[in-house]
Amino acid sequence: MQSDMNWFTVLAHHAVRTPDKAMVVFDGETTTYVQMAERSRTLAGGLRARGVETGDVVAILSYNCPEFLETLFAVNALGAIAMPINWRLAAAEVRYILQHSEARAIVCDEQMLAVGAEASNDVDDILRACVVEPGRPGWESVSELRAAAPPVAPVAASGDDVHRLMYTSGTTGRPKGVMITHGNLAWKNLAHIIEFGFTDNDLGLACGPLYHVGALDLTTTTLIAAGGTVIIHPTFDAAAVVDELEQSRVTTVWLAPAMVNAIMALPEIEHRDLSSVRVIINGGEKMPIPLIERIQRTFPSAWFADAYGLTESVSGDTFLDHASIISKLGSVGRPCLHLELEIWDEQGQIVAPGERGEIVLRGPKLFKGYWRDPEATEAAFAGGWFHTGDIGLRDDDGYLFIVDRLKDMIVSGGENIAGSEVERVLYEHLSVLEAAVVGRPDERWGEVPVAFVVLRPHEAATTEELIDHCRSQLAKFKVPKAVTFLEELPRNPSGKVLKRDLRLSV
Repeated sequence: MQSDMNWFTVLAHHAVRTPDKAMVVFDGETTTYVQMAERSRTLAGGLRARGVETGDVVAILSYNCPEFLETLFAVNALGAIAMPINWRLAAAEVRYILQHSEARAIVCDEQMLAVGAEASNDVDDILRACVVEPGRPGWESVSELRAAAPPVAPVAASGDDVHRLMYTSGTTGRPKGVMITHGNLAWKNLAHIIEFGFTDNDLGLACGPLYHVGALDLTTTTLIAAGGTVIIHPTFDAAAVVDELEQSRVTTVWLAPAMVNAIMALPEIEHRDLSSVRVIINGGEKMPIPLIERIQRTFPSAWFADAYGLTESVSGDTFLDHASIISKLGSVGRPCLHLELEIWDEQGQIVAPGERGEIVLRGPKLFKGYWRDPEATEAAFAGGWFHTGDIGLRDDDGYLFIVDRLKDMIVSGGENIAGSEVERVLYEHLSVLEAAVVGRPDERWGEVPVAFVVLRPHEAATTEELIDHCRSQLAKFKVPKAVTFLEELPRNPSGKVLKRDLRLSV
């Protein structure tokens, strides 16, 4: 008989053992573990009364707030599947995710109601709920749902049951739904608690978006599993983050490279008292030694852990240890507990240290597969290992260095952008014959997308026109920052577009 692995059981455990311990602090208000458990069970009862059942998908479109986590726990208590959605997406992109996932409900905060309404208008039989009071026309408020039915008795879940769906940019031009199981999350939490020695005394700050595995899984779920406390900021603001770190004596935070750059650019940053921070998890971008030395002076007690990970692995696969920050500059470290990592050549053979190849992973924190896409799942796990699509090498000591991306993924401010996704939108413009999108280095964001376009014969279009076209269909961060018009795209003899040549020209 399998034991209950439902993520809700972690909340229930702490609600019994340390009921009055602060779980979440938001805008000066504290939610304890027992309060979160009671609210989640009550919200689960309301969702069930409105037709949400075990196995259904419930979307969450919201800035960071306690109700985000409450909804996630409530959905899991029902044995249903939570689905955080990137709030930067355009309504058309959100609509695709709702339809592809066959979402039964969507929960929005006040700021996202307009996008949520537009995205869900064409989705049949979907429950619409909002955080604000009172509920808007066509929507029920979370409080109304809490009052709709008695609290539920949480449903038991196996480790193989899906806890969460997270849609991530793919190479096919459409995002894919990553199925993260209750077991995946449990193994990730165990590995990260051991890696960093997190306890119930740790105080984390979630200042990145909770729809992303960075803030959700490199800070929030790990600390909840350990019984700690998480301060939540609605969105990232560098000055507010530094104030919070200093005043609240935060011990750990996840920061994407662009967030680190914004913090280090603040005036007088090196004179702030940030000595309480002992762990900063970063996104694996190569940083020059002078910047790392500045970070170490600014955060004198911190382990600045460069990391490598993916949505498919619930994040955080490798971490650079504290002692090797300078000696292994540019490395993202070695694998965490219970994760195997190898570098394969094109024939599926392990390469020697120092040689480049594809990074492949195996272990219990690897996702179950792609939602409603068995072909993509089978391809991703060819040979029994997960193929990341990233090119890397390991040195003689087993430290991983990221070299390139097979998938041509653009990483902008911690967000993944598939060039093919932007290209698909460009191709929908009547004047465009061919399009290729690559990343251009950017001091603030790391990379930004830029487009190379070939127009149809006798057709005309301006840069502004194509950018406006993309803006109507894509999230702002995916919109090309520049368009270069070419007579033809560079290709190899087999016809493949040479994106590496395009990158060299930006």
